[in-house]
Amino acid sequence: MNGEEAIKKAYESILKHDFASAVVWFERAIALDPNCAAYHYKLSITYARSNKLEKATLHAKEAVRLDPNDEHYAMHYRHLQAKELLFRAERLFDESEEQLWLAVELLKQAVELDPLSVEAYLLLSIAYSQLEDYSLAIRAVKELLKLNPDHPVASRLLEEYGRKWKQYMQTVSPKEQAERNGVKDESEH
Repeated sequence: MNGEEAIKKAYESILKHDFASAVVWFERAIALDPNCAAYHYKLSITYARSNKLEKATLHAKEAVRLDPNDEHYAMHYRHLQAKELLFRAERLFDESEEQLWLAVELLKQAVELDPLSVEAYLLLSIAYSQLEDYSLAIRAVKELLKLNPDHPVASRLLEEYGRKWKQYMQTVSPKEQAERNGVKDESEH
């Protein structure tokens, strides 16, 4: 048996919804031809669909290493890296404010890796809202709506953040508003 025959068996398993067998066949194809980037890529996709993110990322990275010029492999790898950052960030949401700022940084990295990640923008908007930075929460949810104008939660969040932003601005002095917007008070000099 060669690698291509093993790949065919993997696809037959997928069509039967037997993803565990598909993984075995993809792994067999890789054992037969470990330097085939396409085999690593295909196994990575199967692992990702089975929520085995660590293994999916490992094989996506290997596909990129073996064929660094293939943009599909690179994009898939960045997408998986972004998902890993999302999971790490989500675990920080119930922690301290300092940890929530760390979650924001992780989510910003996730957006850089995968600018089409609706989930990253959603979580980023929620994190900013929890930190009471409503202007950035609004910006993040607007980016989400550019990607998915019919998102069931985003429109509601945009309205909610807009209300909270207005309430916040009514309670803040003009001096604090200027400082928040990066304008220095000239009377202090």
